[in-house]
Amino acid sequence: MTGQVRPAIDANLVARLVAAQFPAWASLPVRPVPAQGNDNRTFRIGDELVARLPSATGYVAAVEKEDLVLPRLAGALPVAVPAPVATGSPADDYPFPWSVRRWLPGVTADEDPALDRTALARDLGAVLAALQRHPVDGGPVAGRHSFFRGDHPRVYDAEVRAALGVLRATAGRGDGIDVGACAAVWAQTLATAATGPAVWFHGDVGVGNLLTTHGRLSALIDFGTCGVGNPACDLVIAWTFFDAAERRVFADVVDLPATNWRLARGWALWKAMITITALPRGTAYDLYHRAIQERTIREVIADPVVG
Repeated sequence: MTGQVRPAIDANLVARLVAAQFPAWASLPVRPVPAQGNDNRTFRIGDELVARLPSATGYVAAVEKEDLVLPRLAGALPVAVPAPVATGSPADDYPFPWSVRRWLPGVTADEDPALDRTALARDLGAVLAALQRHPVDGGPVAGRHSFFRGDHPRVYDAEVRAALGVLRATAGRGDGIDVGACAAVWAQTLATAATGPAVWFHGDVGVGNLLTTHGRLSALIDFGTCGVGNPACDLVIAWTFFDAAERRVFADVVDLPATNWRLARGWALWKAMITITALPRGTAYDLYHRAIQERTIREVIADPVVG
């Protein structure tokens, strides 16, 4: 993101903010969580609380949105969601509002050695189905605040076409990406209309936002990109994490029409392509993340899940 304010955020900053704005918690230790996300920096406050600080200007709107949305969703899903406790104010050394939530136990799905992957596919499908059934009255309509999740993926057509151009220009460097097949998937995406009623979507259903305990899904976190619109964006995990058999379980439970799956392939392809074309070549970081995105692209091309 260009033109973004990106403040330096560490445990000392969070401790100062907590002491100044919530003195009752000033004696509690502050420590970063091991796995940090991109949109927010997250820190434990003692054993029961967690602070989330937007990492850049573009993520600030999510603080107020989550404060409004999370109480509405509490108890509506078959797993836990974060519970708002307090909202911090901007300060001299940190320019954005920030949030305090109840700490939810568990590990991210990709870090759970006891993970039952088939059960995760089934449980996640049930969670998303419940989310889509929840009343939408007054919910935030998809748009810039959700980075257009919930809209039609054609909003990113220019980015996809640019990525296709880069991949064509670098063909033969060993990426193993079928650029023609990618273009065909994207053409199908553009030709598919978003149908059905507007429903709740999470907007960032990745393994880092799925908490598990004893191998089973226990919480869905980070609703910063949520909203009301088309739910296809929430299906991307079918290709980024699940294998073919698990995809079928997930699809059967979430029970969405074929049009949503065609749009979901477009969402998955867009993200994988813009990520892979932005990676600096020749580094260990590049090789690791390129392999992940190449796998996603291959899965998207090979398996539409439904016709």
